[in-house]
Amino acid sequence: QVQLVESGGGLVQAGGSLRLSCTASGRTFSSLAMGWFRQAPGKEREFVAAISRSGDSTNYVDSVKGRFAISRDNAKNTVYLQMNSLKPEDTAVYYCAAAGTLYSANDPRRVDYWGQGTQVTVSS
Repeated sequence: QVQLVESGGGLVQAGGSLRLSCTASGRTFSSLAMGWFRQAPGKEREFVAAISRSGDSTNYVDSVKGRFAISRDNAKNTVYLQMNSLKPEDTAVYYCAAAGTLYSANDPRRVDYWGQGTQVTVSS
């Protein structure tokens, strides 16, 4: 069993930045591909970004490319999502996810573990 705990959400003005963190426990972190998803009210949960087990490969949804960056520190069992140039449409609950492969970490149907979520609100 893997436990994921997110932090770093909050309220920010459009154009601002936030960094989300997700710390994992319960399994060797370097054996997990990690991802971030988000869910806005009334919408389905959508993929945002994912990173491979070693950190050498990343994927992003088109709407965040060039603004968000996913990274990981395997020594600290932590994955990060740096969010810059935030827009009101980025407002959502952001979820950390863990899976066995990068392919699975891109797909909410294939994710093995979820965090509890952290709220990100971007005001205009």
